[in-house]
Formats: sequence, structure tokens, C-alpha cells
Amino acid sequence: MLDKEEKIQYSRHILLDEIGVDGQEKLKSAKVLVIGAGGLGCPILQYLTAAGVGTIGIIDDDVVDKTNLQRQVLYTVDDIGRSKAKVASERLSGLNPFVFFKVYEEKLDNDNALELFSEYDIIVDGSDNFPTRYLVNDACVITDKPLVFGSIFKFQGQVSVLNYKNGPTYRCLFPNPPEQGAVPNCSEIGVLGVLPGIIGSLQANETIKIIVGIGEVLKGKLLYFDALTLQQQTLSFNKNQNIDIDRLLDNYDFFCGIKPNTFEEISAEELKQNIENYQILDVRSPEEIDYFNIGGIHIPLDTVSSSVFELNNEKPIVVCCQSGLRSKKAIEIIRKHRDDLHLINLKDGLSAY
Repeated sequence: MLDKEEKIQYSRHILLDEIGVDGQEKLKSAKVLVIGAGGLGCPILQYLTAAGVGTIGIIDDDVVDKTNLQRQVLYTVDDIGRSKAKVASERLSGLNPFVFFKVYEEKLDNDNALELFSEYDIIVDGSDNFPTRYLVNDACVITDKPLVFGSIFKFQGQVSVLNYKNGPTYRCLFPNPPEQGAVPNCSEIGVLGVLPGIIGSLQANETIKIIVGIGEVLKGKLLYFDALTLQQQTLSFNKNQNIDIDRLLDNYDFFCGIKPNTFEEISAEELKQNIENYQILDVRSPEEIDYFNIGGIHIPLDTVSSSVFELNNEKPIVVCCQSGLRSKKAIEIIRKHRDDLHLINLKDGLSAY
């Protein structure tokens, strides 16, 4: 039941015939777990909190970084270095004191996913990597929980509702993950600051519709949004009856092509102190290099294979990019053509320099 203060706080919802007191009580009784408190997680959490979802779980093992502030609007410069999940719950409690938050300052993995998901009614995925997305999907199928999916890339975003009332899952839409390194994350390629706000808000909207039982849910549909043109497309897809998910995979990183670290690495601090002992190979785009670089040879990743014989073996070569992912891909490419080079990856990339 809603008390007097809750009825005042949710009055604009209650005025809607489609929601009313009954719908608001459904929201109060609901338990929603949000995966990630980053770009997508922030608007998802804000609007679910404002809507009055009674119990909200937040799982994120990351801390606030200065680069987050361009889009992760729950945080301020005073929060840098603090747990995202903890800061988010503190700030959101000020928005709505009637919501109970459960904070998990840990990484979602095989050991905790099934037990955690079983405690909630709906799972909302705000993650930014493929291993987590496949893990979340499979855990939702096994625990029979609807999954509200969202993703962003530069200026484009996608939203769908998966595993809802025996509907299609993420594996029906994307049976196989892309090749490792083929889809850069926002730390490498950038993202329009308002885009996660738009996509995350759409995810919150789908979640509210599921809880209250109103509208047409994006079951078996993928909504595509382009922030540059404001064009939207809704694509339909069917359930693949041949896909049977009855257990979690042993290693989602391996499934997504992420290999164990077999690269020799050097930290940014160590490189700074001994930079004269190394050659630098920067494999970022020309635009990134124009913005900031530490010198050396500049060969974009997509041209590395045709440029490997330009490199000499006089000194060890430190290969760098923004985050340390594309540089690993470059090292793999170079190794196929040259076995005479001493290649070292810049750990965490130039973001740590």
C-alpha cells in the first residue's frame, strides 16, 4: 500500500489511467537489478528510482573516473576514485527515500550471477562489453528473468527486451560475438555524451511498462536510434528454437575471443622514466593522435598489416593505443609477419599516461 507521502510523490503517475494507484503499487513491489552504474546505468537508475521501483540492486565494481563525467551524470568531481555503486545509491536515496537500494561493489561473474538474479524480477543490462552481455543473457534464461538490453556506439544506440514471456534472447539476435577488437569501446572510439541518457531512459521506460503491464514491450524487436539524424528503426527478430541454454559457460572471455594475457607489458610510469630505451608505435586514428600523442611512429591499426616492414628492430617497440586493447591486436598482427621484433604493450594505454 502507498502511504500519504508516497501518493503525493507519485501523483503524476497516479493521475494516469494506465498506471493509477494499482500500477504504482506494482512499481513499489518490484525488484529490479541494474548491471552497471556507468553511462547507461546512470539514467536507468535515475528514472527507475524516480518512478518508485521499490527495490533496486546496483552491481558495479568500478570507481568514478574523471573521463566518466562527460556522460555519467550521477557523479561529480568530488566522487572521483569512489565506488560508482555506492555513490549512485547515496545520490539516488536523496531523489526518492521510499526506494530500497542493494549495493554490490563487485564484478558480475559465473559465481554470483545465478544467485543474484534469482532475487530480482527484472534484469536491466547497462554493461559495456560482450562477455558480460552473454553472461547476463544466459543467467536470465536459466533463472527465467526478463532482460532489458541496451547498447551504445559513438552516435548510435540499441534497445530490446529479451527472454520476455518465452520470447527471443540475446543469442537469437547475436548468436556469436564479434571478433575480439572489432568493436572498440567508448574509451577507444568515443561516445556522444547525451546518447546513454537517451538509450538508458528508453531501457527504464521498457522496465516500467513490464512492471505495470502497459503498452507494447519490445519483445522480439530491436530499436535502433541514431542521434545525428534522430532516425529510429524497429527491427523484428524471432526466437531460435535450436538454441538451448541450460548452464553458464565456463569462460565467457574465451567465448568472446579474449585470450589470456600473453603480452609483455610496460606501465605508463615505467615508460616515462625510460622512454629513451624504446621505440613508440601508436596505432590510434589520426584524429586521436592529433589530439594527444607522445611521439614515435604513427600507424593506424587498420594499416598495420601493410606497414610492418617499416618497423626496425634496433630497440624494443612499445605499442600503444588509448586503452591497451587495439595495441594488443596490433601486436598479434605484427607477430604474423615479423618474428625479429621485441614488442611490448603499453598497459592500460595512453589513458594512463
